[in-house]
Amino acid sequence: MIDDARPVVSIVDDDEALRDSLRWLLESSGYSVATYVTAESFLAGYDPDQAGCLVLDIRMPGMSGLELQDELMRRGHAIPVIFITGHGDVPTAVRAMKKGAIEFIEKPFNDQAFLALIDNVLAFDARARTEAARKLSLAARFAKLTAREREVMECIITGKRNKEMADELCVSIKTIEAHRAKVMQKTGANSLAELVQFASDYRAQRRV
Repeated sequence: MIDDARPVVSIVDDDEALRDSLRWLLESSGYSVATYVTAESFLAGYDPDQAGCLVLDIRMPGMSGLELQDELMRRGHAIPVIFITGHGDVPTAVRAMKKGAIEFIEKPFNDQAFLALIDNVLAFDARARTEAARKLSLAARFAKLTAREREVMECIITGKRNKEMADELCVSIKTIEAHRAKVMQKTGANSLAELVQFASDYRAQRRV
């Protein structure tokens, strides 16, 4: 049984001998592995919340590896893909990388180089998931701000003092202090510098 807390290396290849060989190599090195005979069977069982990577043959009966890559992109799934190719598939693999694949390896390949590649790709996936979670958290925190709190925040990050904000917004200093405390609490900022950074990051991700 696969441990959901660990990243999973998913292998999609119609070559049973290669699937079994890669499973043995990876599991003997401590990785969690799932294997699939077809792209369709992978899609049926894929959980985008599961960390990991996809080792994918380019040429398969039914849905090809490239078509699976396209379908994952269409669904908005960002699992890192490593393509396994034969010599004649290299130009195709290069095109796949332009569409977001992480790497391609030619058969036959060196076991240790393959394991090192898996390590790097899983680390890439971990960083990407951490960043995605950070962005979601940031968006959720800023979504809690009221319109007035957003006005106060804009004043704060431009360096205005409480009295200046009170005069500009036509409210009391005590009201500004209350709004200021709410802004810091809701955004999770512990200092002015942190609030400025959070606001900058939030604006940047909204522009993407």
